[in-house]
Amino acid sequence: MGKDQALSKGQTLTHVRPDGSAQMVDVSGKPVSSRTARAVSTVVTTQKVTGLLAAHGLVKGDALGTARIAGIMAAKRTSELVPLCHPLPIAKVTVDLESDTPEPGSVQITAEVKTTGQTGVEMEALTAASVAALTLYDMIKGVDRAAVITETKVVSKSGGASGDWSRS
Repeated sequence: MGKDQALSKGQTLTHVRPDGSAQMVDVSGKPVSSRTARAVSTVVTTQKVTGLLAAHGLVKGDALGTARIAGIMAAKRTSELVPLCHPLPIAKVTVDLESDTPEPGSVQITAEVKTTGQTGVEMEALTAASVAALTLYDMIKGVDRAAVITETKVVSKSGGASGDWSRS
């Protein structure tokens, strides 16, 4: 939604100053609530590689475990990576990697992040899924140089003033 559209609906963009420059949103007046966000990312590779992942047959070791830990670490450091993101007290991070989903020869990464705070955790979930995908790519690139990280997206969120949302 562009600035003109928001203003035409009587809204203001709290992340933009009057001169159009970016600023961190002031969340001090928002109530504290439980919030959860889920994001997914997909790494498309080959069935040979997903077989190696399942058998722990990569020279670099346990790629799925390494990617899971990298995703968890990334969620906790999101505010250091995304300039206008608030540091949050993360209550829980879950990163799951499922081989041959959504199609054979791919790995779907699902990250879920929970907090109790004044702002949501969508950025933390996206960061976790993205860094897990990058780590997996790094671990498999020696076997499959054509591997591709495809769509990364928020699939659901709950809590806060805007309520629950799920991608259809």
